[in-house]
Amino acid sequence: MSRLATLTIQSPLPNLDDNNRLRIFSGSANLALSTEVARYLGMDLGPMVRKRFADGELYVQIQESIRGCDVYLIQPTCYPVNDNLMELLIMIDACRRASARQITAVVPYYGYARADRKTAGRESITAKLAANLITKAGASRVLAMDLHSAQIQGYFDIPFDHVYGSPVILDYLVNKGLSDIVVVSPDVGGVARARAFAKKLNDAPLAIIDKRRQAHNEAEVMNVIGDVAGKTAVLVDDIIDTAGTISEGGRILKQQGARQVYACATHAVFSPPAVERLSSGIFEEVIVTNTIPVSEGNRFPQLQILSVANVIGETIWRIHEDSSVSSMFR
Repeated sequence: MSRLATLTIQSPLPNLDDNNRLRIFSGSANLALSTEVARYLGMDLGPMVRKRFADGELYVQIQESIRGCDVYLIQPTCYPVNDNLMELLIMIDACRRASARQITAVVPYYGYARADRKTAGRESITAKLAANLITKAGASRVLAMDLHSAQIQGYFDIPFDHVYGSPVILDYLVNKGLSDIVVVSPDVGGVARARAFAKKLNDAPLAIIDKRRQAHNEAEVMNVIGDVAGKTAVLVDDIIDTAGTISEGGRILKQQGARQVYACATHAVFSPPAVERLSSGIFEEVIVTNTIPVSEGNRFPQLQILSVANVIGETIWRIHEDSSVSSMFR
């Protein structure tokens, strides 16, 4: 890792013997990431049966004793969000009924996070509803990465560990040796995220795109606050969904004279028409992590996918050992 990396990884990890109480299981949402996490911890994923009945109902069975164990269930609630959320709830319930000592829901991507408040009458705060479901199912604690809204941690009445994918992206950018960097927030709401990112990137200057959203999944870019002319602009966001916000941001940065534009985000939701927008030539690279699996059909030449398995694996180990998680990011 470069000297600018902000994540401290413990290496090598102690060998886990047969008497250890740590167990890792994976839902079906992102088996590849779960396998990487288990490998980092020097373990295999626990055996589990997952299947769907003819009427669409889900079935889960843990196939080893977990009585008295500390169980970590890795399952991002990405598309199809309702199926993946329900599978997580069933996994939690199965572990609770199997007398696990502690059940940690590891949710690399927390679905419904954008429904975190009421913006009009008669709306549901679905992020809170999902928190209630996970808690009532029997989770002892939750581990999530880059929540869309940090206040979602307060929706849970159980311990919550919030970790970040930015160290992985920062390390990648530092190793590219980019010059004249300006970090850009694609909207006013992301300024705190972009400011923290810029501070860790050699205190790079900050710019802000002022936009006004006309409807869900639609954005209109209005103005750029800050100097981007002749610079390498790094757009930083937590989620790329339809890519309307970030692609419009990239377009106006080019119009304002940015030499190159990089797009960075932790969660690659990539709902249509995201791929067409992102691969249109606006960006030098689109840098995301593997919290959500990216299908082959959603890959394009400018896409760079970085793994957060070591971050999640290290966090699991520190929780299990009752050591500090926040010190990883200092």
